[in-house]
Amino acid sequence: METLLCETLSIDKTTWTPVKFGEVVFEPKESTKDPITDGIEHVVGLEHIESEDIHLRNSATIEEATTFTKSFSKGDVLFGRRRAYLKKAAQAFFSGICSGDITVFRAKENLLPELLPFVVQNEKFFDYAIKHSAGGLSPRVKFKDLANYEFLLPPKDQQAKLAELLWAMDEVVERENVILDKNINLRKSQLKETYFTIPIKHRSEKVILEKLIKLSSGKTRPKDLRDKPIDNYVYPVYGGNGIIGYSKDYLIEYDTIVLGRVGEYCGVVHDTSGKIWVSDNALYVKEYLGSFDKYYLSRFLEYIDLNKQQNKSSHPLITQSKVCSNSIPMLSKELMRKQNLKLKGIEELILNLKSKISSSKALQKSLINQVF
Repeated sequence: METLLCETLSIDKTTWTPVKFGEVVFEPKESTKDPITDGIEHVVGLEHIESEDIHLRNSATIEEATTFTKSFSKGDVLFGRRRAYLKKAAQAFFSGICSGDITVFRAKENLLPELLPFVVQNEKFFDYAIKHSAGGLSPRVKFKDLANYEFLLPPKDQQAKLAELLWAMDEVVERENVILDKNINLRKSQLKETYFTIPIKHRSEKVILEKLIKLSSGKTRPKDLRDKPIDNYVYPVYGGNGIIGYSKDYLIEYDTIVLGRVGEYCGVVHDTSGKIWVSDNALYVKEYLGSFDKYYLSRFLEYIDLNKQQNKSSHPLITQSKVCSNSIPMLSKELMRKQNLKLKGIEELILNLKSKISSSKALQKSLINQVF
């Protein structure tokens, strides 16, 4: 991919034509009053489009209640016109209906449909969309404003070559994602083997967690908080969803396990090291009652999915007593060591794959931005 990127630095654009977006793309005004009769199977809302992902991977079924009537066809690009800063624009590989907060783009004859998603999925286009959005808490941008966005359009024969190159790069990223998914599923299977299959096979003893650990709630996060480490702001601040910033102060100074305790992050597990602050949206292991393998405990807390154990009130949360009421299987030290090594090996591979995918996406984005 590095070779491909270098080749793009010498692209000759002297024959490319300055055009406005509306000259090569239009917004189809198609709709349906009876989606079931019309055979519609896919319903797409903004939540189904992932930020900075060129593929439309998700949709709801028509059986689910919906008031959407706007139609789109296979090959169209669905652009999230509400909160354009979320950078949601994906090409559909199926037909369906979508939210009114989505603008449907369709290529005209002078633009190859295969190239359209790359024209849209670039920083210049998103910056333009953000700049021309109107509204307060939920800004939206209209197609008539996007139609004035200007860029250079290559001749049709070059469009085909560029589309082939860009989709080839995308295929590399997709292959890497497939391998990543396989290893993520392998890790899930390994967790099940460690905490379910093996304990049953060996009839392992179970110990209630309240005999092994003491939990504590975090404290309201410091007033002084920064997004990134800078000067004295070096201590990570953990919330339910992980690191939410950095502060001058720390709450604890030892390696521990942090658990999200409120809302959608109930039960999310984070391994920490060194001095940190834990917000009041999280719990943490304050004390280990005797010698115990922290890694084995951390993966067990992940495996039992504490999110399913939250209370069912309007303000869902997980309590210390609920967490500590779970019982953990006690494997022999040797068996525990072997299972830990297997899990760590898979996790290291997953981290390497994520790093590789991140690099591939950065190269892909750089190329798209250079071309358009």
